[in-house]
Amino acid sequence: MTSIELLSPARNLECGIAAVDHGADAVYIGAARFGARALAGNSVQDIARLCAYAHPFGVKVYVTVNTILYDEELRDTQKLIWELYRAGADALIVQDMSLLRMDLPPIPLHASTQMDNRSPEKVRALRDLGYEQVVLARELSLSEIRAIHEAVPDVFLEAFVHGALCVSYSGRCYASEFCFGRSANRGECAQFCRLPFTLEDSNGEPVVEDKYLLSLRDMNRSRYLEEMMDAGVRSFKIEGRLKSVSYVKNITAYYRQRIDAILHRRPEYMRSSAGKEEFFFTPDPERSFSRGFTDYFLHGRTDDLASPDTPKSRGQLAGRVKEVRCGCVIVAGTTPFCNGDGLCFLDGQGKLQGFRVNRVEGNHLYPAEMPDVRKGDMLWRNYDQQWEKLMAGKTAERRIPVTLSLCEVETGFMLKATLPDGKEITLSFNAEHQLARTDQRAGITEVLSKLGDTIFYAEEVRIDFSQPWFIPRSLLAEWRRKLVDGLMAELKKERVRAALNHKRADVPLSYFDFNISNRLSCEFVAVQGGAQRINALEVTGRLNEGQALMTCRYCLRYQLGWCPRQRGARSPYQEPYYLCSRDGRRFRLEFDCKNCEMKVLHA
Repeated sequence: MTSIELLSPARNLECGIAAVDHGADAVYIGAARFGARALAGNSVQDIARLCAYAHPFGVKVYVTVNTILYDEELRDTQKLIWELYRAGADALIVQDMSLLRMDLPPIPLHASTQMDNRSPEKVRALRDLGYEQVVLARELSLSEIRAIHEAVPDVFLEAFVHGALCVSYSGRCYASEFCFGRSANRGECAQFCRLPFTLEDSNGEPVVEDKYLLSLRDMNRSRYLEEMMDAGVRSFKIEGRLKSVSYVKNITAYYRQRIDAILHRRPEYMRSSAGKEEFFFTPDPERSFSRGFTDYFLHGRTDDLASPDTPKSRGQLAGRVKEVRCGCVIVAGTTPFCNGDGLCFLDGQGKLQGFRVNRVEGNHLYPAEMPDVRKGDMLWRNYDQQWEKLMAGKTAERRIPVTLSLCEVETGFMLKATLPDGKEITLSFNAEHQLARTDQRAGITEVLSKLGDTIFYAEEVRIDFSQPWFIPRSLLAEWRRKLVDGLMAELKKERVRAALNHKRADVPLSYFDFNISNRLSCEFVAVQGGAQRINALEVTGRLNEGQALMTCRYCLRYQLGWCPRQRGARSPYQEPYYLCSRDGRRFRLEFDCKNCEMKVLHA
């Protein structure tokens, strides 16, 4: 059977626990430093607490240490990794090649998507260097994923299925560092791609004015999980280490249900952690943050990639404006509203505007301040007061099913617990065999089933008696408690960790000759036969010759209908095109039709 993993994000310990409760098989979380989301750092102590909570369910905890590193940070990074290992972390998600030159504990390394993993050759090279799991580039299609899996079937492939999208290949975006001194490869992205631009031709004539031309919709591949499994994806990753606990609960639960439905039909696939979840709400991805959804190149290039009108969340479609009166907006539709809801609409210039509902009377909404909304405008709800109140409470419970068996032995009785993976705990108790006047099975089953607030529930109780023996309820309760203690001790046993297998393999240098920012990465490059030179923009302060600020599979020429290869149309405007920001900066666009890519260059 093939193990399938649902991997959820955690901004902090609270989000990590929520991810476990709502069905994650693994959680990824940032350490206090060196993670690609600088605002989502966590102490080693909190990561240890998350490991202690997750591990009894067989849930793994991956820690992101996926920034590029400076020389003065190498010693601290190595020290941190040892601390994370002792805290119980199951793997590190990394980018910088210096880690292969460090003295590390036996902890698996996963190749971050920041390493730009998009070819069979690159994944094979990572495998040869000892990486156990590879996070694929978001831009890959099903056929490209399948080609990688078929070429390197022994590598555990991880792919994003939901969340925000970067317009550039991850690890290949330098716009934020170049323009604002905030490096995406250091976890401080200023979201250059979410800014408004005017597209001009070579004559300075506007083609598109003041739109969010590089802002993409959010990914949602929930309809295609089975196709992705069959193509070779083994870990399904939800983006969102800056998202709220409400988002983590909702999206994790939604994908848990979708994956479980597939596993029920496809016995060749199995879940990679233990437990069953009960949800106290109906998961719905449209009720969490989104800019609209796209499957993002999974089935090739499509027209639904961009969100040019706004980089903000629109939320769920709520209805259409039926009428506007003095101080009141009347909405057509059946959506119920609540005081405090946040709604948004596109104004006459195509800009997203929002307002807060102060009072609701049926479909009559009374805003705190009257918006410039018109009859016929579509309304989206991007803050749902009732939903957020629901999500702030207890929304799920995860427990592990156990089969309990009680039988008589010569000296008393034997109680056994069997977990779904076949592990067993057996305890024997000396006790006198006392005959009862009536059958005691129902009462015994009732007492043994009361597993209370433990992480277990009795899926089945089996009683194998030759006669109706009487056992006091207090004694049964004591046996049950001892059995549960034994189960927890078994689940909390430190797992055997395989020795780290970081090889000094000869691999093509071209796969690892970018974002070099420290002496150990230089040493790694030298071992592969390359020149020892630091070339990271963050260190040198300058772009390398021919270096693009962004390298994108997303293409504005295609989006505008002027792709000469796939649309057979010619632009009425003179190339090259330029993106012009509101602060006067200009960026030249270059189209590489052979590789079907767009590059954003400094003009």
